[in-house]
Amino acid sequence: MKKTLALLLAVCMMAAMLAGCAGGDDADPTKPADPTDAVVDNTTDPTVAPAENAIKIGGVGPLTGGAAIYGNAAANGAKIAAEEINALGGLQLDLNYQDDAHDAEKSVNAYNTLKGWGMQVFLGSVTSTPGVATSQEANNDHIFYLTPSASSTDVLGGVANPLTGTVDIARKDNVFQMCFVDPNQGAASAQYIADQTLGTKIAVIYKNDDVYSTGVYQSFDAKAKELGLNVVSVTTFTEDTKTDFSVQLGDAQSKGADLVFLPMYYDAAALIFTQANAMGYAPKWFGIDGMDGILGVEGFDTSLAEGVMLLTPFNADAEDEATQSFVAKYKAAYGEVPNQFAADAYDCVYAIYAALTNAGVTADMSVGDICDALIAQFTSMTFDGLTGEGMTWAADGAVTKSPKGMVIQNGAYVGMD
Repeated sequence: MKKTLALLLAVCMMAAMLAGCAGGDDADPTKPADPTDAVVDNTTDPTVAPAENAIKIGGVGPLTGGAAIYGNAAANGAKIAAEEINALGGLQLDLNYQDDAHDAEKSVNAYNTLKGWGMQVFLGSVTSTPGVATSQEANNDHIFYLTPSASSTDVLGGVANPLTGTVDIARKDNVFQMCFVDPNQGAASAQYIADQTLGTKIAVIYKNDDVYSTGVYQSFDAKAKELGLNVVSVTTFTEDTKTDFSVQLGDAQSKGADLVFLPMYYDAAALIFTQANAMGYAPKWFGIDGMDGILGVEGFDTSLAEGVMLLTPFNADAEDEATQSFVAKYKAAYGEVPNQFAADAYDCVYAIYAALTNAGVTADMSVGDICDALIAQFTSMTFDGLTGEGMTWAADGAVTKSPKGMVIQNGAYVGMD
C-alpha cells in the first residue's frame, strides 16, 4: 500500500507538471452546483472523464465568517488533490464544497444540498460542532465520511469519555477522522509540555460551550494530573463573552503562570495575545491545531504571536518532495502558504482515492456499497501523506499519527523537534 501510494504521488507530480492544474489567485474553492462542471475543465484536459463517470465527493466548511480560514484552506487543499488525481486518468473525482459559516444548522442544510447533488463520499464538516451534526446525518444515510479537521470525539461517536470512561454517543461506523481526536491533542500537549519542561506554573483558558475546546481541555487536565503538572489557573469563556479576556488573563497573571495553554481556535487566541500585551503579561503560549491560521487574521499584529508554540501534524517548511510540491502549488494558486487544514484535506482526498482504487469502486455503485468498501479499506490500510507516514485508522474511526511541535518565529512556523 505504502509503495503504491508513493508511486501515485510521484506520477501525480510528473503529470501535474506536464498537464498543468487549474487555479489562480482568484480561484474559487467552492464547486458550482452544475454536476457537469468537473473539478478540472475537461475541455482543456482530455484525460478527465465526464462528471457522470466520476465519484462525487462533497465537503462542507466555513467558506465565510470568522472561521473561514479553516474552511477555505480545506477546500483549496482538497481541490489541488482532486486536480492532481484527475490528471492521472483512470478513476475520476468530482468535488463540490459548500459553505456552512461554522454553523451546525447551516452545515446540515449544506449536507442536504450535496446529497441532492448525488454525493457518494463525504469529506465531512471542517469544524467540530457542525461535524457532530453532519456526521449523524451521514450515519443515518450510510454515506462514507472522512473529515479533515473536525476533531471532537462526538463526531465519531462510541469513544469513551476520558474522565468517566463511559461511551456517551453510539459509534458511527462510517465516520473517520484525518486529524487528531481531541483527547489525543490534549494528552499530547500535556506530555509535550512536561517532556520539554516548558512551564513551572500553567494556566488554561478554554471555551466551555464548544465541544472542540472542552474535549481537548478534559484530556489535557487528566494527563496533566497524571504527570504532576502544576496547573494554577483554569478559566473559561463562551461565544457570547469572547471579546474580553481581562478576568482570565488577570487570574493567570496573579497566580504567576509562566505558560498558558489555549485549546481554542485562532480568533479568540488573537484577542488574548492582544489583550495580554496591553496589560504587560508575557507568558509562554501553547496551542493546538486550531491555532494554525493565526498569522492570517485580518488586523492582527502578528508580532504578538512570536514564540507561540503549538502541536500540528503539518510543517510547510518540511524539505520532503511531496510537501514542497504541495506548498508550491498552493502558493501559486492561492497566494499564501498552506496551513494544516489544507494539508489534512489534501490527505483526505488522496486517502479516499487510495481506498476507492484498492477496493475497485466504480461510479455506478450504490452509496451504501461504496461506504462498505471504504470502511473495510480504512480499517485495514496504511497511508502515507503530508500530515504523517504510516497512518492507520482504528475501528472507532480515529487516526494514528504523530504530532509535531511547532513554534512561530519571524512570522513563520518552525519545527521544534
